[in-house]
Amino acid sequence: MKIKLSKKDLLPQIAAVSALNDFNKLRQLILLAKDKKISFTKLYETLLQNYLFAGYPSALSSLKILKEYFPKIKMPKVADMNLFHFRKMGEVRCRKVYGNKYEKLIRNIKKFSPELSEWLLLEGYGKVFGRKGLSFKERELCIVAVLTVMKFEDQLYSHLNGAIKAKATIEEIETVIKNLILIGKKNYSRLGEKVLSRYKVEKGI
Repeated sequence: MKIKLSKKDLLPQIAAVSALNDFNKLRQLILLAKDKKISFTKLYETLLQNYLFAGYPSALSSLKILKEYFPKIKMPKVADMNLFHFRKMGEVRCRKVYGNKYEKLIRNIKKFSPELSEWLLLEGYGKVFGRKGLSFKERELCIVAVLTVMKFEDQLYSHLNGAIKAKATIEEIETVIKNLILIGKKNYSRLGEKVLSRYKVEKGI
């Protein structure tokens, strides 16, 4: 199936096929992205952040494939690993997304894993969301696509809220979810449509 997508719709699709380990389709989309002049940096950041959701093996395989199509690109230097800075920045950004529900979120996660409550701030909202190369909105829209195809309903609901906080419109989110039908025979849009519908009702949108 030939995939036709606009430039702005490609990154969420690339994130989703990477999370599904559909590396044949990933190659197809990388070529399409190159044709549309999407930068290596944006593609790199899209696939790099997937380690948070799809795991290191998936991210490693995807980034190895990406480099095949950009053999002459000089890899970026590793950012200064100032953990205190990442932790602080992560807390600020997480509070921005969750607002007055932030304390409850951290409390609830601590009940079953104090480590994950810390890593949420340090790794997710600090080291990853704090990186340059993608806007906050681009990151959240990619995450919406990934969580939809991976069928993580609770986390998807949270990141729908994150996408709205990042200034994505409902129409942009709907497009990301709808485009997932292009990935394959399965209806990868179904969960996203269901969760977004609930979100709009509960938020009065």
